[in-house]
Amino acid sequence: MTERLIKDLEHQIKMKDFKLNSLLEITTAINLNQEVEHLIRIYEFILKEQLGFDRFVLFNHQTEWDILSKVGFKGRLKEINIERDLKRFKEITVIESSHSTVLSEFDIIIPVFHKEKPLAYLLISGIRRPNQKDLYGFSYMSFVQTLTNIIVVAIENKRMAKISLKQERLKKELEVASEMQKLLFPSDLPSDRSLDVSAKYKPRHQVGGDYYDFIPIAEDEYIICIADVSGKGISAAMLMANFQATIRTLFNYQRFEMDFLMEELNKKVNKTAKGEKFITFFIAHFNNSTRELVYVNAGHNHPFITNGRKVEFLDQGCIGLGMLDELPFINVGKQTLGPNTTLVLYTDGVVELENETGDFFGAERLIKLVNSYYPLKMEDMNNLIFSKLDEWKGPLPLVDDTAIFSCRFF
Repeated sequence: MTERLIKDLEHQIKMKDFKLNSLLEITTAINLNQEVEHLIRIYEFILKEQLGFDRFVLFNHQTEWDILSKVGFKGRLKEINIERDLKRFKEITVIESSHSTVLSEFDIIIPVFHKEKPLAYLLISGIRRPNQKDLYGFSYMSFVQTLTNIIVVAIENKRMAKISLKQERLKKELEVASEMQKLLFPSDLPSDRSLDVSAKYKPRHQVGGDYYDFIPIAEDEYIICIADVSGKGISAAMLMANFQATIRTLFNYQRFEMDFLMEELNKKVNKTAKGEKFITFFIAHFNNSTRELVYVNAGHNHPFITNGRKVEFLDQGCIGLGMLDELPFINVGKQTLGPNTTLVLYTDGVVELENETGDFFGAERLIKLVNSYYPLKMEDMNNLIFSKLDEWKGPLPLVDDTAIFSCRFF
């Protein structure tokens, strides 16, 4: 066996040992769930200190293309356009010339793909063995490509694991918010000789931003209200929960005039929402002995009263709560309700529901339904209205939370 052959065998053994040790170090760090920064430090050490690559840049695609590693290069890498300059490279390629002055400073491009999808591009400059000037063979480049692939996939897996964990946490939060939101709505609405009250609610998502309530405050006296918060999701549900608690607290301990009540609620919404959201709100105080209904409509869809023929909208009030630091005006409305009068409250998910041709369901259609089926109990009427809403939208999804709150005063 010649001396040259022995040296070649020794070099091959040394090369295999190096590759195995490098892969072992990387995979051990991955199995120990080391942070991305630690994995990158190992990767950079292997390329720079063990392979002698003094200048390299690793572009990685996650949500967008970004620089994952940069060693020995202080140039303006933003001049490199991945789509224009790199996506055409499918294999390890020696850069002989390039129209990009930045790209031409590198010697080799090493692409990393997964199922035809580019994950990363490693650009290397100064490819030489320590203390030598000759280029490495492509066997080293294939190893570097494998090493880069392992690092990039490991980082992608860590990113996906974090996303999965975040989604699981969000799912739990949504479940809690959904259960919490169910507590906002009254569980037992009265239906007797003096009044018949019923409500139906369908959120667009797991949690919504609509709220209605029926609060007995004295014998034959009731608070009736409905609200809709701008925006959706957990933050909207939390704001509405806080709002409902405030209303309940105010009526549990004190009696307020309507204008003072609205001023207090506006302050509370401003403090809680910090100008990011607002609430449209309708509240009414009904005295069954005097038949007087006192109300304020704070920017909400106009509820209406009807005797099956004549309809009146309840539109007196103020702007939505949380829109301004102070309410510029508050108009308190009053109505005396005759026997067998129905009050219908609803959110914009009802009247703004679109069909396949883009037409709104509209308040007129809602009123026509209420008057057409006036003899029905409130629960039956609400169920019928929701079935008509389903027919109206057809296969289209709900675009908003949908609530109807109906009260018949005998």
